[in-house]
Amino acid sequence: MSQHQAYERLLARARTLPPIPTAVVHPCDESSLTGAVNAASMGLIKPVLVGPSARIAAAARKAELDIAGIEIVDAPHSHAAAVEAVRLVREGRVECLMKGSLHTDELMAAVVSREGGLRTARRISHSFVMNVPSYEHPLIISDAAVNIAPTLEEKIDIVQNAIDLAHALGQQEVRVAILSAMETVNPKIPSTVEAAALCKMADRGQITGAVLDGPLALDNAINLQAAAIKKIDSPVAGRANVLIVPDLEAGNMLAKSLSFLAQADAAGIVLGAKVPIILTSRADSVTTRLASCAVASLVAHARREALSKAVQ
Repeated sequence: MSQHQAYERLLARARTLPPIPTAVVHPCDESSLTGAVNAASMGLIKPVLVGPSARIAAAARKAELDIAGIEIVDAPHSHAAAVEAVRLVREGRVECLMKGSLHTDELMAAVVSREGGLRTARRISHSFVMNVPSYEHPLIISDAAVNIAPTLEEKIDIVQNAIDLAHALGQQEVRVAILSAMETVNPKIPSTVEAAALCKMADRGQITGAVLDGPLALDNAINLQAAAIKKIDSPVAGRANVLIVPDLEAGNMLAKSLSFLAQADAAGIVLGAKVPIILTSRADSVTTRLASCAVASLVAHARREALSKAVQ
């Protein structure tokens, strides 16, 4: 089995679809520009490079990249590039954003701006789509990068965003584990109470498209033997493909533990805005960058399909 098998399946699926017009925001270093050009060459995105044109050209020369056929929208600095990229979305010229060499906070500030941003009724949240070599399918972990200490109300949207992502990736059955430190409800641990509430909301149709269970500890969420030892009878326990963490710290540590101790890859995407947002890190491998673009492409196409159905 290839170490990147789960990602290779995502890439193969995304490559059967037309490339998604994507604003690449401030791609002024070698890694972010290379990621965009590679994704374009694979047919995953149709990039529009937004930022200082002289710096983009210099980065291309340094990386020995041919960007002659790629549209560049000039913007004097990173803040202006983020604002300009959001404007391209609002004008319908692009259907996805991709972070270049600017801070995530700077990009997200333009996205969530109440004046001309990309807010929807849904809370914006981040998901990692993780390729764990010992796990047979992609594992979605949310939220490890945007919502610091989400309330129960915010977790409803975090869960629904992750479920919608799983469907866009082609998961036939979405099994969501709401994680805590234990699998029983303990009033002294708020995350266990919130997990139980989220599961009841799913029972009542307030969260749709998946089967939920929680609270679950990590071991009995992803390991059938651990779930059996604890005598947890559930369609989710031991077989989860979506993990919802209590807060950003837990999510960040879980994702990085998998990356650095289990050699997992972590493709990052932000959901809940008008378009998907590809968040990559300078430390990301080429495979991870391409997988992030593939995930965003599948989400954007699912969004197109949903909008088409809504119009009919």
